[in-house]
Amino acid sequence: MDLLLLYKWIDVKSILIFSCVFLLLSEYIRNKAPKNFPPGPWSLPIIGDLHHIDYSKIHLQFAKFAEKYGKIFSLRILGQRIVVLDGYKLVKEVYTQQGDNLADRPTLALVNEIIGDRGLVAASGYKWKHQRRFALSTLRNFGLGKKSLEPCISLECCFLNGAIANEQGRPFDPRLLLNNAVSNVICVLLFGNRFEYSDHEFQYLLKNINEALYLEGGICAQLYNMFPWLMRQLPGPHKKIIALWKEVIGFVREKVNAHRLDYDPSNPRDYIDCFLAEMEKLLNLMPLIPATGFDLENLFICTLDLFVAGTETTSTTLYWGLLYMIKYPEIQAKVQEEIDRVVGGSRLPSFSDKDNMPFTNAVIHEIQRIGNIIPINVVRATVEDTQIGKYSIPKGTIVTGSLTSVLFDESEWETPHSFNPGHFLDAEGNFRKRDAFLPFSLGKRVCLGEQLARMELFLFFSTLLQRFTLFSPAGVEPNLDFKLGVTQCPQPYELCAVQR
Repeated sequence: MDLLLLYKWIDVKSILIFSCVFLLLSEYIRNKAPKNFPPGPWSLPIIGDLHHIDYSKIHLQFAKFAEKYGKIFSLRILGQRIVVLDGYKLVKEVYTQQGDNLADRPTLALVNEIIGDRGLVAASGYKWKHQRRFALSTLRNFGLGKKSLEPCISLECCFLNGAIANEQGRPFDPRLLLNNAVSNVICVLLFGNRFEYSDHEFQYLLKNINEALYLEGGICAQLYNMFPWLMRQLPGPHKKIIALWKEVIGFVREKVNAHRLDYDPSNPRDYIDCFLAEMEKLLNLMPLIPATGFDLENLFICTLDLFVAGTETTSTTLYWGLLYMIKYPEIQAKVQEEIDRVVGGSRLPSFSDKDNMPFTNAVIHEIQRIGNIIPINVVRATVEDTQIGKYSIPKGTIVTGSLTSVLFDESEWETPHSFNPGHFLDAEGNFRKRDAFLPFSLGKRVCLGEQLARMELFLFFSTLLQRFTLFSPAGVEPNLDFKLGVTQCPQPYELCAVQR
C-alpha cells in the first residue's frame, strides 16, 4: 500500500515538474527577443523586467538603463516588449522621419477592458485618423486655437480669481479649483456649458479622474496588462480603476443622451451635436459607420478622451506653476512686475500680450519643461516591421520616446535639473524658442490640443499673478517632490493667495 502511494506521489511530482518546465519553455519561446532587437536587462520568465522596475520613478530608471544599454534599449513591461528611445536628437529623428511607422497604439489589456479600440487616444488605423481629423476640424470651428475662444478662457479666469479670493488668504490646496477652471473650457466646447465650482458632483467626478490616472501608473495596472486572465479574478486597485472610468463614461453618456433629445443638426452647439449630425448624415451609408467610428459608443469614448486630455495636463501644469512661484518668490515678483508694466491693473491680460511679456512666457515654458507632465510619453506601436538605428523592430512592438530624456537632455539645456527661465531667454532678454522643448510630443500623434493648452496656460497663469501674490503657509517649506501615475504631478500642497 505504501509503495502504491509512493508511485502515485512520484507521478504527481513528475506531472508538476513537467508542467513547470513546459510553461517556462513556452514562455521563453513566446517572449524570446527577436533577432537584432535592442539590448536590455535580463528578463525573468513570466514577469519580465518587473523586478527591475520601480513604477513610482520609472522615468528616472529609463535614464539609468540608457547609460548601461545605449540610446535605444528594450524592456519587458506592459505585458510585452517595449523599445525606449533616449535623448532629443534620437526621439526627434525617429518620430519625424518614421512617423507613419509609429502611428498606432498598442493593445493593452486594461485599456481594452475599459474602452476597447475606441476614441482618440487608444484607437489606431483608419478609424483613428478619421476621428482625429473630425475632432480637429470640429473644435477649430468652435474656436480651438483661435482668438475667438479667448473670451471664454478670460471669463473662466475671472471665475477662478473670484473663487480664490473667497479663500481670503487662508491656506488651501488649489488643485480642484484649477481642475474645474481648466475643465470648464473644454466642457464648453464638448457639452456646451461650464460647471460651477460649487457643483460637488462635478468636483467628485474630477477627483475620480485624478485618482484613476494616478492608479493607472501603478504596479497593479501593469500586472493587469501582463496577466489579465488572473487579475480579473483578484481584488485590488485595478478593479477601482475600471469602476472609476465607468463612472466617468456614465457622466459622458448622460450628456450625450441629453443632447440627442434636443439637438438641431443645422445649428450644432458643440462637439457632441456635430458628432450626432455626422452620424445622422451617414445613416444611409451604414457599412461606413463602423469603419469611421461614427456610432454612439465611439462618441462616448471620443468625448471622454477630449474631456480628460483637455483637463488633466493643463491643470497639472498650472498646479506645478503655482508651486514653483511659491518656491521662488523672486521669480514670481519679476513676473508680476512685467504684468504690471505691460498690462497694468485695469484690464485682464490678453493672449496678444504674450509677445511683449518674454519673461512671463519663459517662466511658463520652464514650468512645462521641468514639470515634465508626461515623462515617458504616451506609448506607440509600430505599424509594420521597422528599422530604428541598427536594430530591427517587428510590427506591433511598443515604442516610446522618453520625454524626460528630451526635456532634461544635458546636451540641449544649460542647467537641465534646475528651474531656470533663462533657458528660454536670449542675452537681451527676448524670448527664444528651443528645439528640444517637446512637452506636447511630436509626429503623427502630437497633442491635438496644443494650441488650446498654450492659450490657457498663458491666460490663467498671468491673470492669477496679476491679481494675487502667492506664498507658502507660515512655517511650511514648498516641496517639489512628485507623484507619478499616467501623469507626473506635485505632491498635494497648500498655498496662500493675497490680493495685490
